[in-house]
Amino acid sequence: MKNGDVGGNDVIYFEDMFQPGFESLGYIMNQIPREQCPRIFVRCLAQAIDPDDFVHVWGMSKWMSTYEQMVNCFVTGVLATNEEMVAHMRIAGWTAPIYNISGLAFGKEEVLERIGGAVNIKPFDQRTRRVGFAARFDQEKQPGFFMNLAEEYQHSYPDVKFAVFSGGPLRSNNEDFITRARMMAAAGKLEIYENLSKNQYYDLLNDTRVLFNCALQDWVSNTVSEADTLGANVLYPAYRSFPETFANDPNRLYVPWSIDDAFTKLENLLDQSHNNMGLISDWNNGTIDRVID
Repeated sequence: MKNGDVGGNDVIYFEDMFQPGFESLGYIMNQIPREQCPRIFVRCLAQAIDPDDFVHVWGMSKWMSTYEQMVNCFVTGVLATNEEMVAHMRIAGWTAPIYNISGLAFGKEEVLERIGGAVNIKPFDQRTRRVGFAARFDQEKQPGFFMNLAEEYQHSYPDVKFAVFSGGPLRSNNEDFITRARMMAAAGKLEIYENLSKNQYYDLLNDTRVLFNCALQDWVSNTVSEADTLGANVLYPAYRSFPETFANDPNRLYVPWSIDDAFTKLENLLDQSHNNMGLISDWNNGTIDRVID
């Protein structure tokens, strides 16, 4: 900026609002002519505006919210993934211009390439009657609710498999969840797939009928786009960002914290593919275009 190599006709875009060293931008922008300053946009993925974010679990929120106020002072705009997030930003008193781009950056073709193309999507009626859980096993993702549902559902449908998919060793900020999951796995009530590569995870999704989510904190979630791309039904709570993500689809959203409603919706989604399958991933596939716009 100081040398004029970057100026007012340039844009710097940060895919995550939290970026160590960010203060250096404000530091130089206050010492050079305005025409030498680029426009700066940041993407908010969660931050301290989310009451269920891990920054609150670990006691980071006091300094993180102050960091966010600093960012608001000199960015051109903050990009949000949904209107619910915008509301949280407004309540927190954020002063920068806010734009809802409604979705996460996602490449549908890149996902399909990892299974060898759309031609290799497994027909729904040939898939294992499996319900997957791909969120972190931390408390804000409510893995206990998923395990409650698994035990309840298997009383009536013992043939249905419930599985946890993890890209690393299964871990949690609440060890009680890990203990319970291991006990359920030993009893044959839960499958645990750990240390999965991305391709291995996609192969499992390609043989799964439903991907289930019960997170308090997820904001759209790339997991829904991946499953929707690979032919798996998706069942998420009607909470925060998910009604917007699902376009208020009553068949794939359940009443939050209601085992009964999740149970009923799951029965239908295990039997046949939903007629709106593919629409969520199509929409998120256009998110980068909306960012550029």
